[in-house]
Amino acid sequence: MSTHESTSIRPFRIEVPQADLDDLADRLARTRLPQAAPGDDWTYGVPNAYLSEVVEHWRTTFDWRAVEARLNAYDQFLTEIDGQTIHFLHVRSAEENATPLLLAHSYPGSVIDFIEMIDPLVDPVAHGGRAEDAFDVVVPSMPGFGFSIPVVDRGWSMDRVARAYDVLMRRLGYESYGTHGSDGGAMVSRELGLMEPDGFLGMHVLQLFSFPTGAPGEMDGFGPKEYAALEHLQWFQSVGGYNAINASRPQTVAVGVSDSPVGQLAWNELFQSFGDGTSLLTTDQILAEVTLEWLTNTSATVGRYHYEEAHRDAKPEVNHSRTGVAVFADDFKTIRAFADRDNDNIVHWSEFAEGGHYAMLEKPQEIVEDLRAFFA
Repeated sequence: MSTHESTSIRPFRIEVPQADLDDLADRLARTRLPQAAPGDDWTYGVPNAYLSEVVEHWRTTFDWRAVEARLNAYDQFLTEIDGQTIHFLHVRSAEENATPLLLAHSYPGSVIDFIEMIDPLVDPVAHGGRAEDAFDVVVPSMPGFGFSIPVVDRGWSMDRVARAYDVLMRRLGYESYGTHGSDGGAMVSRELGLMEPDGFLGMHVLQLFSFPTGAPGEMDGFGPKEYAALEHLQWFQSVGGYNAINASRPQTVAVGVSDSPVGQLAWNELFQSFGDGTSLLTTDQILAEVTLEWLTNTSATVGRYHYEEAHRDAKPEVNHSRTGVAVFADDFKTIRAFADRDNDNIVHWSEFAEGGHYAMLEKPQEIVEDLRAFFA
């Protein structure tokens, strides 16, 4: 492949064959749920009552073509970086001197995470902001997510994704840029912070994954707020078995999930269950994410990141880049003392009384305003 071919950027549109949607409808009509657990609640995992209701909505009401049209309203492209096809949205602002901003999505998630944020970021005047608040927005699909497929080799850890994203931003002509991310996207953002490439404007995240180390005195001065955050972490560890499965046998569990759309829905229970019953996502928002993963058959490749991170020999590093954090009430609660230990340039810290792990979809305006403040 020539250098020109390897760095080319080509337009892309989402055009799912109708046969794929017909196959999905047929599989949903033949759903076989497991034997219900006693009480049929969330104690043992996703309850049948929830699945039955959502599957019926999926089969009879949900409109994938509307999601497809909304995504296709934005300019989308494909390019090759590090041997991997990368899909991305690139939406330029009409305002001069707009700040280039890379948006890094979650797990499980996709570019759909940011569908409510793009217009307010790009066109602030029409959405309660000022012209100087404008951003040029780049929203990549992580390798193995959405249309960044197929994954052609091993070793796609978060630091490798970060390096690929920096190449992408340079290829698009940006000499400087900032980043925002949640979950996996927050991890990629921090890797970019550690890299601190030329012109890096800083990282804004919904979580800094900083944990206790067992060092003497590291919890001195903790109060009810910090201990509540630790309790939330303990709760999540008690229900987050998917982490261990993906980190050890991602391909095995993906066999069943890739063959059953309802299995895909159940496996992606985080959209509904992460905040222990506090999720504000609508059924259509959840189904948009799940349907994209189903149609692209990416359940194996999105789960592989847990494996790559678990088997990566990474030593702890302190992030020196300019950092902003937005903490939502029902999300992983970043503890400031641990965050400051691992990131020594936190210049912006916001806390929100409502919203959870997928606040990009639940509370998009709050995040937009926080991004405007951080990058002002």
